[in-house]
Amino acid sequence: MLNNPVIETLLNRRSIRKYADQVPSDEVIETIARSGQQAPFAYQLGSLLLSRERARNPFDAPLLFTICIDSHRHEAIMARRGWRLVQNDLSLLLLGIQDATLMAANMVIAAESVGLGSCFLSGIPYRAEKVVQAYKLPPRVFPLAGLVMGYPAEDPPPRPRYPLDFGLFEGRYPAFTDEQVVRAMSCMDDGYLAEGYYSHRGAMIPVESGHAETFTREDYSWTEHISRKTGQWAESPDELLAQFARCGFRIPGPGRTGAD
Repeated sequence: MLNNPVIETLLNRRSIRKYADQVPSDEVIETIARSGQQAPFAYQLGSLLLSRERARNPFDAPLLFTICIDSHRHEAIMARRGWRLVQNDLSLLLLGIQDATLMAANMVIAAESVGLGSCFLSGIPYRAEKVVQAYKLPPRVFPLAGLVMGYPAEDPPPRPRYPLDFGLFEGRYPAFTDEQVVRAMSCMDDGYLAEGYYSHRGAMIPVESGHAETFTREDYSWTEHISRKTGQWAESPDELLAQFARCGFRIPGPGRTGAD
């Protein structure tokens, strides 16, 4: 593989959950935010909320960014141009997710390049109403992801990823062999087990839905952890759709209109 400082930064990125006392300067924060703004976009629908309330931020982090899908700002510009939004909210949200996630990725790499660490918080959409209340958000702004940042007070290794032949497909999508699947699982699980990632945190999701428990804290790892999440949780989209609706985005189901 080729190598340069940018590639090293990308390949060495890891989630940080322990932070030093040092607080990032305003200049550092501005640099990270501007780097996020410079990401590719479809409609420039990403905007940022910032909390410096360390005592309230997850992991006692000095910075908490909340990356939002922001149609409120976009529709204000449309109104100045004499236009009214007619695009359906599902299409708008898909483009907004792209804009916001590309923005967040730029911010992570910018932060790494100036010595900060970070950790994504994926559960923000399920507590969107609380974020709306905390930041007094107007309608048509949806909090998509959280991103804590600060100077690291720990130095974990980069976490495992699937082998490249399990994620890069040229010409056509392959039919996976059992050997490929098992090898990909081992790449993930062996790395997490070697680090003691789940055992150190006591992070073992209880088995529900009639499945028997066949793991201990010593052999429980990533593929079982993620399988328990997607095999047991969030079967219905109703909770998430309700959060979208509270933020002014309505996604109709079959036979319904956005006004339903």
